[in-house]
Amino acid sequence: MAFGVQRLVGGLCFCLGLCLVLCCGAELFTGNVLMVCAKASKKITFGGLFRNWGIVWVGNLAGSLLAMFIIFMSNLQGMNGGAVGEAFVSVAAGKVSLAPEVLFFKAILCNILVCLAVWIGFSSKTTADKVLGILLPISAFVACGFEHCVANMFFLPMGLVLNGLGFGAAGAVTLGGVAYNLVLATLGNIVGGLLVGLAYWFIYRKKQEK
Repeated sequence: MAFGVQRLVGGLCFCLGLCLVLCCGAELFTGNVLMVCAKASKKITFGGLFRNWGIVWVGNLAGSLLAMFIIFMSNLQGMNGGAVGEAFVSVAAGKVSLAPEVLFFKAILCNILVCLAVWIGFSSKTTADKVLGILLPISAFVACGFEHCVANMFFLPMGLVLNGLGFGAAGAVTLGGVAYNLVLATLGNIVGGLLVGLAYWFIYRKKQEK
């Protein structure tokens, strides 16, 4: 499959995750960074903000690991003669080998788009509106290869396990590499969400003052 088509299809499929979050009332760490708007408006405390972020981050990690286990047990990695498993490891290896500044800024750009998609979802009146509004920004971040810490909570542990079982080059994905990616991706995602949240907070605050 051509590179551009592969990225586009991957992006469209990835939209399912945020659609389920917004339409079914789940909690997503990267979207919850927008709670900074409530903090800036003095509706919540820093303690409440960080408590929510911490609980949701850990919950997203637990859910990602559970999903990874179920998918692993379904032997999805064995499809197409093991090519799917090789692809998992290849994606994970690419993510853990990024330079720190590249990883950090990819994560910033990722959550700018994710938070804009969440904002579109909040402004939508119907389920169809939410789904259509989410498609473009989420497809864009996936197509551009930006870094989303929650998505990486699934891809990187899966790549680590499969690499240990013989998929891909030996040692391509390590536990240290997984931790390195998740820490920097999380920090970058926070910065990206803060940029969107505080920008909108400032704009609406100025609008209300007029």
